[in-house]
Amino acid sequence: MTVLQSTILLLSINLGLLWLMMRAPLGSRTIQLSRTYRCAPETLWSAMDPVGVAASWHHGVISSKAVANRNGIVEQTYKQLDKDGAPIRRLLALEPLASVAANAHGFQSRIIEDSTLDPSFWSDYRERRIVRPTPDGAELEIAQTDRYRGLAFLLFRYFALRRELKSLDGWLKTGHSQPQGYFEHPLVQAALAVLSTLLLWPFLGFTMQGLMLSIFLTLVIVLHELGHMAAYRMFGHASVRMIFVPLLGGIAIGGRPYRSLFEVATCALMGAGMSAFLIPILVLAYQLTEHDVFPVTGKSVLIFLLILGAFNLLNLLPMHRFDGGQVLRQIFRTRRSQILASFFVTFCILGVGFEIGLPARYLTAGLLVFTIVSLIGAGSVKPRRKLDEMSEPERMMVAFGLYAAIAMHGYAIIFAAEKLF
Repeated sequence: MTVLQSTILLLSINLGLLWLMMRAPLGSRTIQLSRTYRCAPETLWSAMDPVGVAASWHHGVISSKAVANRNGIVEQTYKQLDKDGAPIRRLLALEPLASVAANAHGFQSRIIEDSTLDPSFWSDYRERRIVRPTPDGAELEIAQTDRYRGLAFLLFRYFALRRELKSLDGWLKTGHSQPQGYFEHPLVQAALAVLSTLLLWPFLGFTMQGLMLSIFLTLVIVLHELGHMAAYRMFGHASVRMIFVPLLGGIAIGGRPYRSLFEVATCALMGAGMSAFLIPILVLAYQLTEHDVFPVTGKSVLIFLLILGAFNLLNLLPMHRFDGGQVLRQIFRTRRSQILASFFVTFCILGVGFEIGLPARYLTAGLLVFTIVSLIGAGSVKPRRKLDEMSEPERMMVAFGLYAAIAMHGYAIIFAAEKLF
């Protein structure tokens, strides 16, 4: 298989996976799980009933109580924070279940208010919980119904529900609820990064050079996401984490929603911005290898520099879900200015491609692929309240930061390409 064929195959797989995870029209789907616990049905129901004596049993829940003078409405507050640093608050409308057996307890609920998300997010969401007595204790059945666009959020809710059932088991045995699951543990994510490296290896050539390219690409992705995580920390996020998805890359996740457009733009820009600090260091390292001072080959340094520059520069393309698109939408607030800025940034990046001698047909094909990727990832969760606008000094600072990131990574590509080819 030639390099071009391998690249086309890898891109096809990525496009297919992205469409399946982000945009596949799944329609209305119900997640239903059940589990039997060795406890009295009344004990289990006291935890499941939103107004029960143990309704706040879960480690992520602060309180769950009925709203005064509003029949069937329950207010729940969570330890997870909103954009202002306050606990997230939701209002549930409870509906009795007519089909529940006489010796069972149950309810159906829908979310009518959320302090973080726009009500449209919950318009199709319904949840049903039923507790039935069994010879060995009590059975809990949970069903969550919603309309899904893409498999990713459906899988997230499925595993979140499994974790809740496991936490409930711990609470019933010890009286304390503990977080469950190891997927987000750094060692698990490191293992997924290694797995991603091995999966990429055949596409880049099943040789030692192909393995080197795969390792370099994985390191570049990790460095990029660390930049986003550093920005989250600077804006006061109490917790940040990185989720590595084999073949698809990594995702940096903050500890709360964004507060301002400046925070959105800066956190998006810092993925490429943090990597840009390495470019002078890598150029210096290459120059040291020419004098046998640095203990690696100059070619390896140049290949890493080329991958670093190309990955981050392409990520700055003004596509909807790319970092470049995120930044431009915050800097320019009108449709016309966004279009003009998008063309300018795109021409700058294409200019780098022309400078290193890439044929026009390859650049056009690449631009088309990235446009398709951007459309696949289109769509976002609407917040309940508008984010704070940027001031003019903040807008100017982010614009110069974007210009600097494009210039630095463009220089890295040109420098490495000239030395290699």
